[in-house]
Amino acid sequence: MKSVLLINLKAYEECIGVGALKIAEIAESLANDKVEIILATQPTDIRTLSENNSIPVFAQHVDPVTYGSRTGHILPEAVKNAGAVGTLINHSERQINIETIEKTIARCKEIGLRTVVCTATPEMAKEIAVFKPDYIAIEPPELIGGDISVSKAKPEIIRNSVKNVADVNDTPVLCGAGVKNCEDVEKAIDLGASGILVASGVVKSSNVKEAILDLLAGF
Repeated sequence: MKSVLLINLKAYEECIGVGALKIAEIAESLANDKVEIILATQPTDIRTLSENNSIPVFAQHVDPVTYGSRTGHILPEAVKNAGAVGTLINHSERQINIETIEKTIARCKEIGLRTVVCTATPEMAKEIAVFKPDYIAIEPPELIGGDISVSKAKPEIIRNSVKNVADVNDTPVLCGAGVKNCEDVEKAIDLGASGILVASGVVKSSNVKEAILDLLAGF
């Protein structure tokens, strides 16, 4: 299995529409055989990205609903139809309860969407592993968007999350929160992570291409 560099575009102004496509084009130009680069984008940009480049596209959230009277919900089938191959679940900026997480994973499995479930603690990572998502991303909320990565500030969180998940099954663990450079990535990999989840470290960079290259060097 490839390592993963998952770039969350969030709802930053520079990552909407044409901006999202520019980042996707840069990511596509840097793709290699060792690291899978994935973009998590706004629902309105999924089709544009998926139809115009080969980088896998994830939704940033879906709801555990089926076809019908679901106004305002994000239907898993809709994002898949638009070209998404997976979704984030329970990001710290879009948290849901444990029952909803379980239902969302199950719904995504039904239609073949990959799942990355975000967790804040090693204990929660172990609880989520039981539901067998494709990935678990450990992200202490207090470090998200900051200048110090979790791999440097709280390495024990990654180490313990990897151990806790391994006690349940072989779900790969991604490292997020404050990841900015190749050293952060190297440390995360050394601690047992299978990849990273990053946002501002790439999309807020003055040079997106150089930022992605630096992160890739860490693998």
